[in-house]
Amino acid sequence: QVQLVESGGGLVQAGGSLRLSCAASGRTLSSYAMGWFRQARGEEREFLAAISWSGGNTYYADSVKGRFTISRDYAKNTLYLQMNSLEPEDTAIYYCAARPGWVGAVHGNFDYWGQGTQVTVSS
Repeated sequence: QVQLVESGGGLVQAGGSLRLSCAASGRTLSSYAMGWFRQARGEEREFLAAISWSGGNTYYADSVKGRFTISRDYAKNTLYLQMNSLEPEDTAIYYCAARPGWVGAVHGNFDYWGQGTQVTVSS
């Protein structure tokens, strides 16, 4: 079993930056891919980015490519999402997720989920 806890959300002005963290526990994440999603009020969940266990493979949705960067710290068992040039349209609850293997990750298929952290971008 994998437990995921997000942090780092908050209120930021348009054009600003935030870094989200996702602490993983419960088992070793060796060979696990991890990803970030978001869900705005009244909208469907959106797949944003994924990273392979090695970090050698990453994937970004077009909506965040060039503004968001996914990374992971193996020693800390932590996933990050650096978000720059934030826009009001980025306001949502952000979730991290994990799954064994990489192939399914690029299609947004994940098995374990955190509770989410709220990001609000003011204009």
